[in-house]
Amino acid sequence: MAARPPSSRSQRTTGSTCLHALSELLGLPLDQVNFVACQLFALFAAFWFRIYLSPGKTSPDVRHALVTIFGIYFVIFCFGWYSLHLFVLVLMCYGIMVTASVSSIHRYTFLVAMGYLTICHISRIYIFHYGILTTDFSGPLMIVTQKITTLAFQVHDGLGRRAEDLSAEQQRLAVKVKPSFLEYLSYLLNFMSVIAGPCNNFKDYIAFIEGRHIHAKLLEVNWKQRGFHNLPEPSPTGAVIHKLCMTLVSLLLFLTLTKTFPVTCLVDDWFVHKANFLTRLCYLYIVMQASKPKYYFAWTLADAVNNAAGFGFSGVDKNGNFCWDLLSNLNIWKIETATSFKMYLENWNIQTATWLKRVCYERVPWYPTVLTFFLSALWHGVYPGYYFTFLTGILVTVAARTVRNNYRHCFLSSRALKVVYDVVTWAVTQLAVSYTVAPFVLLAVEPTISLYKSMYFYLHIISLLIILFLPIKPHAHIQRQPQTLNSVNKKKKD
Repeated sequence: MAARPPSSRSQRTTGSTCLHALSELLGLPLDQVNFVACQLFALFAAFWFRIYLSPGKTSPDVRHALVTIFGIYFVIFCFGWYSLHLFVLVLMCYGIMVTASVSSIHRYTFLVAMGYLTICHISRIYIFHYGILTTDFSGPLMIVTQKITTLAFQVHDGLGRRAEDLSAEQQRLAVKVKPSFLEYLSYLLNFMSVIAGPCNNFKDYIAFIEGRHIHAKLLEVNWKQRGFHNLPEPSPTGAVIHKLCMTLVSLLLFLTLTKTFPVTCLVDDWFVHKANFLTRLCYLYIVMQASKPKYYFAWTLADAVNNAAGFGFSGVDKNGNFCWDLLSNLNIWKIETATSFKMYLENWNIQTATWLKRVCYERVPWYPTVLTFFLSALWHGVYPGYYFTFLTGILVTVAARTVRNNYRHCFLSSRALKVVYDVVTWAVTQLAVSYTVAPFVLLAVEPTISLYKSMYFYLHIISLLIILFLPIKPHAHIQRQPQTLNSVNKKKKD
């Protein structure tokens, strides 16, 4: 089996020697240390960018150019010549952007971007045999794929569809002028999000570069009623400090809890053959909890980098506090207190879930849940464990929705019953998520089957029984297709 070639730059530079030493000290792969180093450098660069290259001092073209140059440097530093895959995909899809008709630009872009990403996933794992359980170039490629397809659909909405056929959100995000080459590169390769994301909307990004991002959000509030004569100037510093504290806690948990309970524990002989079922259930939950801090760390740090640059302002909450969560990729409190599978998924990898909804769930004419789960699995990669997770996820989602629609109303008659319902559904949700996502971290078929056999496939069996024997009632408050002006007019006529 061939080892993954390290970045040539990381071998040549003196700084790389320090990173090697730090990697050995922490017991982490060098590419993960490179990732953290890049993100920390990006954090300082973001503060510098916001303070010294603000829209009032610098033209949009200069801001576009600098964030792109920094982004390209970071990618090359982290991934060496493998970063060429990123640049090739960006250039191919820009070619489609300028040559394809607006009626089909989204289809061609989607096929090329997802096709190239899938080829890279396959070659990385099954041909070159590297990148297993480590950071690799497919991460930035996945983020860029989201952005490329998001922009293509929004250009299609803005130039290829009638306004009355769009939902309110699609109208708001529709792009009515194709981006210039510099804008395209800046949106896809800017240093704030090229390494760890998150995906964002093109119009929001351009508004940020041009200095309209915060102002537009503030105009939604009547400041005169609050005693202000001029618009306030929100600072992201507080939000950044808060997120950096969360990042530090996550890092400490990763270096302690994650190292103490690695996922390999789930295939140990003791777990598979000797522990009783309840012990396995609890241990599975602990191991899955221990696998979360690295995601909390990476996504919260990425959010902080964007905020430090002045991007991510989402408006003012009901208490008058400034919110910097436009680009947040998770809500840790809601994840850990989720009382339903749906609530958990809505607060985990939020921007990816939004992308899946906008390019797939709201647009496909049939089997939206199945196709959205399949697209999610394909985007993540070609490890068999991903498909075990998402196939199980479909089953659990349908079963959970069925139980909720049949029985939740029975527990709303009193506060005591509602508390009991919330406690029980919290415990069930956390155990169900642990069971469902275990293959996602185990990756391969053999350990996944071994784990599920040791758990007697209990959640699969329970979910199937629920779907087979409970009536599937439609949820009155769920509407899959976005409401358009045409659909409203049709309802009025009816």
